[in-house]
Amino acid sequence: MHAVAPNLSALIGETVGARLISHAGSLTNLAKYPASTVQILGAEKALFRALKTRGNTPKYGLIFHSSFIGRAKQRNKGRISRYLANKCSIASRIDCFMDGSTNVFGEKMKEQVEERLRFYEEGVAPRKNIDMMTDAMKKVKEQLGDEAGDDDEVAGKKDKKKDKKKEKKRAAEAAAADEKADEEPSAKKKKKEKKEKKKDKA
Repeated sequence: MHAVAPNLSALIGETVGARLISHAGSLTNLAKYPASTVQILGAEKALFRALKTRGNTPKYGLIFHSSFIGRAKQRNKGRISRYLANKCSIASRIDCFMDGSTNVFGEKMKEQVEERLRFYEEGVAPRKNIDMMTDAMKKVKEQLGDEAGDDDEVAGKKDKKKDKKKEKKRAAEAAAADEKADEEPSAKKKKKEKKEKKKDKA
């Protein structure tokens, strides 16, 4: 799960995240769903039964197994499930469409859900979403910068190795050329000596 959907697993847990992806069919399908669908994902029978009988629609589906909803009071379960589904939808889209792999956004969203839960229970005002996402973006940029630096170091080492190999090849070629140059005059001398001997005999 950490490799496939790091932010979703950091936010809601590996088990619930895997169940959501499995029920949706794929991470891409889950990313396409609106938050309202993610909220009741897994409770389709109850939803259609409620629509048919004109009763109360379900407030949560698979998302109910999250620890956040279990910790909330009965009157706040619907509100926290709606908020959590919103964050799950965002996390799944980040995991699906982001080029790099990081769980920073998931950790920040988890903090947001914790603060929202505290707000419902104790009335403590949560931090603004823009502040949390700004912090997350800074951390991601730092991570990507460190990875880029490591890649540059690896690339630099590879270049050095290539340069050394090229130098060795050049040295070997130069040595071979010198040997050939030494052999050619000696061969000419031998030919001249043979010719001179033939002339003396004649």
